[in-house]
Order: sequence, then C-alpha cells, then structure tokens
Amino acid sequence: MKVGQNDGLDGVMAGETVLSHVDGEAGTLIVRGAMIEDLVRRGGLEDVAALLWDGFTADGGDVAAVRRDLGAARQAAFALVPGLLSVAGRLTPIEALRAGLALLPDEDRLPAHVRVCGALPVFLAALLRHGGGDAPVAPDPAQGTAADLLRMLRGAPAPQAHARALDVYLATVADHGFNASTFTARVIASTRAGLVSAVIGGLCALKGPLHGGAPGPVLDMLDEIGTVDNIGPWLEQAVVDGSRLMGFGHRIYKVRDPRADVLKQVVRDLGPSSGRLAFAAEVERQALATLRRLKPGRRLDTNVEFYTALALEAVGIPRAAFTPLFGVGRAVGWCAHVFEQERGGRIIRPLSRYVGPVPKQAA
Repeated sequence: MKVGQNDGLDGVMAGETVLSHVDGEAGTLIVRGAMIEDLVRRGGLEDVAALLWDGFTADGGDVAAVRRDLGAARQAAFALVPGLLSVAGRLTPIEALRAGLALLPDEDRLPAHVRVCGALPVFLAALLRHGGGDAPVAPDPAQGTAADLLRMLRGAPAPQAHARALDVYLATVADHGFNASTFTARVIASTRAGLVSAVIGGLCALKGPLHGGAPGPVLDMLDEIGTVDNIGPWLEQAVVDGSRLMGFGHRIYKVRDPRADVLKQVVRDLGPSSGRLAFAAEVERQALATLRRLKPGRRLDTNVEFYTALALEAVGIPRAAFTPLFGVGRAVGWCAHVFEQERGGRIIRPLSRYVGPVPKQAA
C-alpha cells in the first residue's frame, strides 16, 4: 500500500448500527426506520432524540419524557454559566462551548446524555449574548429546545415559524451514519471514558472546517457573488480556478443530499423573513449547470450546508455560531452512538500497515 492510499477509510465497514443509514447512491437518509423527510415532517429534535435513544435510556421512546428531562437539564446547566463566561475570554463560540462541556461531571443526579444535550443550547445562547455585551437569559423548561434556545439568545420569545425552522434543522442533522465526529465519539466511548468525554471529542472533530464548518462560508460566497448578473461569471471563474463551491458536493452522497430539500422547504416556509431565497436558488441553479458543464465526469450536487446557511441566517443565528449550533443537534446522535458502542462494542483498535524505513538487521 502506498503512503496515503485509502487514508480516508473510504469503503471500509467499521461497524454495525441500528441508528441511521446513509445511502449515497440513492440519496436517502434513514433514521431508525424512518426517512428523514417524514421524520421531521412529524416532529422536531425531541422526537428524533426519543427515537434514537429508544431502548437505550429510561426516557427513550417517550417524547414527553425527553422534553421534560431536557428542560430540567437546561435549568441545571444555567447554574454553570457564570463559571463558563469567566473563562470564555477570547475563545470562539465553539472553543468556549468545548470548555463548557468540560465543566460537566461524569456522574450526577441527571443522566449524562440529558445533561449534555440540555447544557449545549444554554451555553451557546449565553456565550453569544456575552459576546454582544448582554447578560445571559435563564432557560424556560416548559419550552422545546429550539424555541428556548432562540428565546435565550434574543431575550424574548421567537416567532413560532422561527422556532419551527430551527427545530427542523436540529432534527435533520441529529444523526448521519459514521461521520467523522460520530466515529470519534464511538472510539472514545469504546474505551469506557464516559459519555461526556465522548461528546467533547465529537465536538472537537466537528470543529474542523472539513466537517462542520461549511454553512458560514456559503453566506460568504453569496455575499461575494453579490448580484444576479454576477452569478454566471463568478461561478465560471471559481470552477476554472479550482475553487470549492461552498454548499455543493458531499463525501458520501453521489446525488442530491436529501437534507438539502428538507432545509430548502424550511426556508420557503419562512416566507419574506427568509431573505435571499430567490437569489440563492438562482445561484444553486447556475452552479449545478456550471458544474455539469465544466466537470462532466464528476457529480457534485447541493448538500445540506447550502440551505442550512439561509435558514439559520433567517432566524437570526450569527455565522460564528453555525458550527456550534450544528453540535447542539448532532449531540443527540452522538449520545445514541455512545450507548450503542458501550452496549456491545470492544475497544476500537484498527491495524495499520507500516511503510516507513526498516532497520538493516530486520530487512
């Protein structure tokens, strides 16, 4: 094997899971037996959490119990906010969120998965308000995660349409196979380091720009294109120069990412508050045509980040918070994978092929 050959583990089957299935050829995402489109049409983050945790936790399978437990966990997490803000300093939101998770003990009266998933939205809202010079807002345990996150961020209840849009987004990104952050969480879980440590590892993997950092640059791209008349020339030049078109192409999907259509509908449902949907849709149309023409042998289609960026911008989430917000939703899936890995998995320890120099006596 040459150095670097298959260094991304393409095509390697790393384990079995009952949680989600990504079919890149068909462009489908199944979460515990349900198509993602159908799942988010019926519910939001708490519904997906109840489904993913079913059979693993006491609240699994019971949406009302999950909602109640997460509300209680948000209240408990708020007591840790002063300590978090005291160390946040010049950290970026996701770096500070990493520090906040490190404040959570491995053992407590609330189960670890509840504490983690309840703390993340509280910490994120408090950090964003702190960055703007505003005091943190205490959670309302009677609210769902998405509605309460927006309320804590804004200091006032958000319109129902905005809360629903954010809820759909968080539910849509909750689980997605053995992606980099989920596999990281499973590796850590396999050592029996504990759920909190596994989720911190997952968040650290998500922080990387090749994994969770794409939605913000989509808006940067739209800003740079600027006008409808500039779409064609800008895209042409970008593809010729070999620049990456943000929001297009995916490591797994060889056709359109099904989550892109879910989020596109979210933006449509927001109506006038969705801002630049028409402009973005025209960028998408011309980008796909340009890619087909200039890269005929390579299928690059719209991925989830393209319409995620528009949806999050429309509900008032700052760009610097896009990746940590991704973590708020994905943590539900990380926890489920930790449960699954701990239930029956051995420590994950793959082999490697040594291709370096060999001492002469061993040759």
